[in-house]
Amino acid sequence: MGSRDRVEVFEEQRARLFGLAYRLLGSAAEAEDMVQDTYLRWSEAGPVEVPAAWLAKVLTNLCLSRLASARVRRESYVGPWLPEPVLTADGALGPLETAEQRESVSLGLLVLLERLSPRERAVFVLREAFGYGHAEIGEILGIEESHSRQIHRRARVHVGEPRKRFDSDREQHRRIVAGFLAATMNGDVATLERLLAADVAAWADGGGTTAARRPVRGREMVARYLRGLSGRPEAVGVSIEVAEVNGEPAVLVHDPSGDALLAIIAVEIENGQVVAVRTIVNPDKLAYATAQLM
Repeated sequence: MGSRDRVEVFEEQRARLFGLAYRLLGSAAEAEDMVQDTYLRWSEAGPVEVPAAWLAKVLTNLCLSRLASARVRRESYVGPWLPEPVLTADGALGPLETAEQRESVSLGLLVLLERLSPRERAVFVLREAFGYGHAEIGEILGIEESHSRQIHRRARVHVGEPRKRFDSDREQHRRIVAGFLAATMNGDVATLERLLAADVAAWADGGGTTAARRPVRGREMVARYLRGLSGRPEAVGVSIEVAEVNGEPAVLVHDPSGDALLAIIAVEIENGQVVAVRTIVNPDKLAYATAQLM
């Protein structure tokens, strides 16, 4: 295979590799690093019989090494840790046409995957999001097929049964998010409380900034929390839009000039009500989405 052919083969796999690395790491910036490291190994490799399988194996094992150190960093993270959001309307994380595909990149699931060991996470993602068979997963991770099955069963228990959050049509989901946004910005507590589930929870990832460092739980407390956010002086004049983030409608908050992305608010909906609000204001975690908007 010539150098030009090798580059072309890799580029054909790049988007799939990025989507895999992102699901494994929960960070777009780190996923890009892993894809680049995989390319360096690919460019120096000898003949490869099945490039797609070879690349998936190298990338997955690079991510496993990164996950081990990432877990240590996240244990010392100030305040709640949330995944790095990605705008997905342009297919940045691959096709998201089915409920299962959207669930596989949702912030809610990525948070749950933090419960898993690196190997459990790898087996879960390869099986659930990419449809690899256990024999293939065993080859990628260097384990027996039966061991892959055991790990997968254990991972499913730790993650829990997936909730049916994507049954309603996407336009209805978008309308609910728009209504939630209007009620929040207008201080319409009555409407806000009708939209919030009784057990709703809100998290804010500021990386040690002024964001709340503990989750807020319950309809009344979350409504009060959201009303307080909209009433802050820095909220005056901001520009707001609804966009697709990690497969779901979310709120993008820009500064008054519209140039800087200040926050992304991901709204999780189940049975027509808001069950979770995840706000990312850490500038480092907004960098990838900011670049996507340019």
